Amino acid sequence: MLLGVSAVASLSAIAVGGLLLVHSTTLTEAAETHAMPPAPPEAQAPAVPSPSVDDSLPLPPEPPRLTEGPEYETCLNLLRADPDDAIAMAEAWEQRGTGGEGARHCMALAMLALGEPGRAAERLERLAATSPASALARAAVYAQASQAWTMANQPGRAYAASTLALMLSPEDAALLVDRALAAASLGRYGEALLDLDHALTLEPGRTDTLVFRAAALRHLERQAEAMRDVEAALKLDPEQAEALLERGILKQLKGDTIGARADWERAIDSAPDSATADLARQNLALNEAGPRRR
Repeated sequence: MLLGVSAVASLSAIAVGGLLLVHSTTLTEAAETHAMPPAPPEAQAPAVPSPSVDDSLPLPPEPPRLTEGPEYETCLNLLRADPDDAIAMAEAWEQRGTGGEGARHCMALAMLALGEPGRAAERLERLAATSPASALARAAVYAQASQAWTMANQPGRAYAASTLALMLSPEDAALLVDRALAAASLGRYGEALLDLDHALTLEPGRTDTLVFRAAALRHLERQAEAMRDVEAALKLDPEQAEALLERGILKQLKGDTIGARADWERAIDSAPDSATADLARQNLALNEAGPRRR
């Protein structure tokens, strides 16, 4: 079983609709191939790294904000440096009766930073549902909830939160990608494809979205179309590690073992310390093991 791009393996911060939030950038999925033996259990479901402050923390938002004020700013600035201090500040702020939405938002993001994504997601959803803030700000908080649910391994709730975000900001390409990734995690590749098509209509040059769509197309057994998307991504960025990983899988499925190995090795060279490189290494190991096991 080959390991490629489609369920969340790592998270990074990007700007969406003027608000910085966690956004999925790398995915893991599996593609069956007769050329490969069954992978061991730990290789079949790889690469959802444990949340950490460094790679999964939502960054402090830019306008539109849920609220304003120096304490909100200070609390958000503590999130990456010391989330324990952020929680302590938010609790004290709320106990004084003046914290409101700012304290609750900071508290939820600190919980996420400390590895409690389920609790964080519930708080973020409640906040987004009840806030009088702008539609864009509420959509961003729903998106944070969606990605927290993803980290908690609850893709169904992630999909629902992404849908609520899109009701508030329906033409946001990054939100469409988030929902597509949740749908893919549920095995609903047709739905994922619809959202990815829409996202690429809005932002045609996004290489990550092209690669995600290629993965969805591969799962729908539309390999020629998947290869076109991967090649388009690599034309825009020849060293895009996720695209190289995905192209290697497509080559392996066509029986081109040498070409697959070359792409996986390039993916590792391009981003040696990434989750994508880890998946490429696992695929290379499976490639080596396959002939000996048959």
